[in-house]
Amino acid sequence: MTSRPARLPPRGQDPHITGTRTHVHAPAHAPADTRARTRARILEAARRELGRSPDCTLADIAEAAGVARRTVYVHFAGRAALVRGLAAEAAEAVRLASEAAGVPDPDAAAALARFVLTLWPAADRYRVLVNLARQDLGAHRVDEVLAPARTAVAGILAQGQQQGLFHTTLPPGPLTRALEAYLLSLLDTVNSGAWADDGTTAATAAPAAGSSS
Repeated sequence: MTSRPARLPPRGQDPHITGTRTHVHAPAHAPADTRARTRARILEAARRELGRSPDCTLADIAEAAGVARRTVYVHFAGRAALVRGLAAEAAEAVRLASEAAGVPDPDAAAALARFVLTLWPAADRYRVLVNLARQDLGAHRVDEVLAPARTAVAGILAQGQQQGLFHTTLPPGPLTRALEAYLLSLLDTVNSGAWADDGTTAATAAPAAGSSS
């Protein structure tokens, strides 16, 4: 009797990923790029599923990502580690948006509007963290995620106060926190389905919130 040849994976399928069509398992020895793609897929599924239901399980996330539950544990020790992974992605997105919006502008009100417009897509993408922050991250990690944005906005507000465009009742630091809370509240209303916006309304409202007029 002759032995049957080894079955090759379907064309386009990564031979380092095994499993059914809907549930795949990336072994621990898989190449780094394969592991990175699997990790990114899990995080994307977590962002979607946690946005739908903050109480969803790792099994739900694995199902949405199309991987076996044990594959999730290869990359994340548990729910807390998964949320920290989302927070790390959000922190990088906030940093990049803050740098992109940091072009000097003689008009502080225009600079603040541009900043919110630039930041809003990243904030909207990771708005699920607004609901998860207190339970899964803690104040210290939230501060780390938002630090680049806070620094950028404080600088814009200081400039606007010097120009007489923004109230001087509060120094830039506390006023930055007030605007931050305002925008986080808007994101929370999007989470609840009470409001939807492409970012233009929020950008217009942000300078008005601190305006001295």
